[in-house]
Amino acid sequence: MGLNIKEVTEKLMRPRRMWPSSRLESLLRSFSPGERLVLYVLSAFLAASTLALVAGVNASVSVVEPARGGTLSEGIVGPPRFINPVLAISQADEDITALVYSGLMKAGPDGIIVPSLAEKYEISEDGTVYTFKLREDSTFHDGEPVTSGDVLFTIQAAQNPDIKSPRRADWEGVAITAPDERTVIFTLPHAYAPFLENTTIGILPKHLWNTVSVEEFPFNPLNTHPVGSGPFRFIASQSDSTGAATSYSLSAFDQFVLGNPYLRRITFRFYPNENSLVSAYNAGEVDALSSISPAALSTLMRNDANIMHVPLPRVFGVFFNQGHAPILADSSVRAALDAAIDKDALVNTILAGYGIPLENPIPPGVLNDTEKIESNTHIVSDSAQNARDILLRGGWNFDEQTKMWMKKGKTGSSGKQELTFSLATADSPELSATAEALVDAWRAAGINVNVRVYSLSELNTSIIRPRAYDAILFGEVVGRTADLFAFWHSSQRNDPGLNLAMYTNARVDTILATARATTDRKEREKLYQSFASIIAKDQPAIFLYSPEFIYVVPKALKGVELGALTSPAERFLNAGKWYMDTERVWNFFARDISTEIKDL
Repeated sequence: MGLNIKEVTEKLMRPRRMWPSSRLESLLRSFSPGERLVLYVLSAFLAASTLALVAGVNASVSVVEPARGGTLSEGIVGPPRFINPVLAISQADEDITALVYSGLMKAGPDGIIVPSLAEKYEISEDGTVYTFKLREDSTFHDGEPVTSGDVLFTIQAAQNPDIKSPRRADWEGVAITAPDERTVIFTLPHAYAPFLENTTIGILPKHLWNTVSVEEFPFNPLNTHPVGSGPFRFIASQSDSTGAATSYSLSAFDQFVLGNPYLRRITFRFYPNENSLVSAYNAGEVDALSSISPAALSTLMRNDANIMHVPLPRVFGVFFNQGHAPILADSSVRAALDAAIDKDALVNTILAGYGIPLENPIPPGVLNDTEKIESNTHIVSDSAQNARDILLRGGWNFDEQTKMWMKKGKTGSSGKQELTFSLATADSPELSATAEALVDAWRAAGINVNVRVYSLSELNTSIIRPRAYDAILFGEVVGRTADLFAFWHSSQRNDPGLNLAMYTNARVDTILATARATTDRKEREKLYQSFASIIAKDQPAIFLYSPEFIYVVPKALKGVELGALTSPAERFLNAGKWYMDTERVWNFFARDISTEIKDL
């Protein structure tokens, strides 16, 4: 019997009032095997077409959105000691503090300061009074509300000299009052444009800390089992036999005032050094790494890594102490030392390209327009010869016998000045390598320099504080608001000031004092451009490079925006938006979700 598709179709299309199962079975039995095969094929085709149509319609009226779920594990060198915004000092401290605590304000990845625990704020016309109104729905992880009393307690703790907070300098001279539970008023002794950034400090819960004495403050268990109001809350930790933490687990805080984070958990694991950290990453113990050196990137062996990097507002350079080494007071010497250095080569060799060469004291990303800043750029095709030419024009002569540059003067037994000095730096791998590269470049120009490497603690206490160095290779953390007062104002020449070049210039003092009181960003940037131009002419330092922050995350992690960071911990500024899971949502629901994402 031949296969007749027309007959099969006619049988199926005959009008019937109902299709009892017995009638349907009888009909199917009346079909030949070939006709049943056609029926099954057509039915399967119809079902597939229907599914494809439904999927197409769904795709056209829906979008893919982040979904809550997923976990992230990250490795860090060194365990935390103070998960406390008043005491945090190490990277581990600052990383976990950034997630557990929240402040009146927060910085976004774009560097703009926006309200967090605060609902709104006002600044007086003279820039000295800041009034904040707290949100009514903000709570700590234990369910207690965040009030103005908590803010008052936190700032007073930071101001207390006996607590020795690293944030104390941010709050010196600032008066704080709390007229009611939702209002906080800060009164500054004078206008200070970057002050708003200080209010990003995390707020401590007064009801838990109020009974802790000053003496017990750094030893209280709350420093390692913190309770804050940030997007993630502490849930568990593990320690080794010595009591040092080996891991910390944080869970999403569903009542976070800016919205429930997407990731459900973030776990930190701590390792003694970078080598063990990289080994753990390669073994799959952790998913992410931060602040690793460029050299370590070449040892990563996983193919699921997304390597992110952005400039940090830090300035690494050689700062001259002309009072300690009179030879460096000669402008031709400072110019020659600068000209001898190929800064692009430094970035490529020392930082493996993860950095930006500098010609002025303002790091990239701080000012909107740095092209107008005058700088002492130089041709690097023959840096050594450029340096020699500058010294010859400055009255120096190279003695072939002693292999040193000499100049008439009072220094030395021969009545001549000898061009030699020492360079101090810390024993970190990158600084030590940079120091050696600088010395090699200077020696190629016939300039004799001795390198003295110290541990960071010894460098700070025995060298920096008493200013006991000829020149020092070190870094400055400038910050997003570019408050350069502490680094270059003449009042900051002595400890605890950070004017490592012992620089004095009355015009610069005026510019810096005016800039920090100027709230208009454009006007402040014009002042800093003038400042940088003066520094370029005086050459109190050689500006080398601004390193980049390197962050290795899994490719599955989405929503990470590093933006304008001032410290590695600020990679978590938008951690509430990070996600691994997704879901399809119809368009008319997606509008609400996008609003939620924007608020995080």
